[in-house]
Amino acid sequence: MTDHVPIPLRELRSDCARCAGLCCVAHTFQRSSDFAYDKRAGTPCRNLQADFRCGIHADLRTSGFTGCTVYECFGAGQFVTQQLFDGRTWRDEPAIAAEMFAVFATMRGLHELLWYLGGALAIPAAAPLHGEVARLLAEVAEARDASTGPDMQGRVGELLGRVSALVRDGLRGRQARGADLTGAGLAGADLHGADLRGALLIGADLRGADLRLADLLGADLRGARLHGADLVGALFVTPPQVASALGDGTTRLPSGLVAPAHW
Repeated sequence: MTDHVPIPLRELRSDCARCAGLCCVAHTFQRSSDFAYDKRAGTPCRNLQADFRCGIHADLRTSGFTGCTVYECFGAGQFVTQQLFDGRTWRDEPAIAAEMFAVFATMRGLHELLWYLGGALAIPAAAPLHGEVARLLAEVAEARDASTGPDMQGRVGELLGRVSALVRDGLRGRQARGADLTGAGLAGADLHGADLRGALLIGADLRGADLRLADLLGADLRGARLHGADLVGALFVTPPQVASALGDGTTRLPSGLVAPAHW
């Protein structure tokens, strides 16, 4: 195995200008509060333009496409388009469409794992595990570069669990892994160092809550109110989680994350 340095964060965020609109074509969508109509996998969204840009991008949330505003491919779209297919597109070469969409689905998952592992390497308190993290990151990156490899989600999840335990050791934070906290009144709650991995926090009132160093891996934050909440140092928070929540200029986010435009 070759050494591999963390992939720059900018390469793990979507860059639609370098993509062929893959997320707007490859996925299946069902009509819901997140998407305005039914769309089959492999069928271009009716709002996708000839230049692979969204024709209603500025009005997605008011046009019934809220789900599009919280989606993140973690840079898989531009990687597949530019690196794996050398700039070719499914529109110019229909014969490659099925393969391109299938590879995109795989790459999106691997890129999300790279996001988490890169984040773990940036945590000083996790230094005793940085060697293991770096080695696993290299494995995931090699699988990504080869467009193949075994499912690594379980191994990454286990290692991130140990990173989380190490970082939060001694904090005695609330244990609520996988808990159903839908609509919970947690305004001002002390959740410093809490284990909220996989918790359902849909619509929860977290205004002014202390979420520093909380493990939020896989937590569902859709509609959660984060106004005035402190998430500095919160572990494994992703752009889609932030975008699906509600917040404002008083919300303090982990390093590397920015408030979405619709806040």
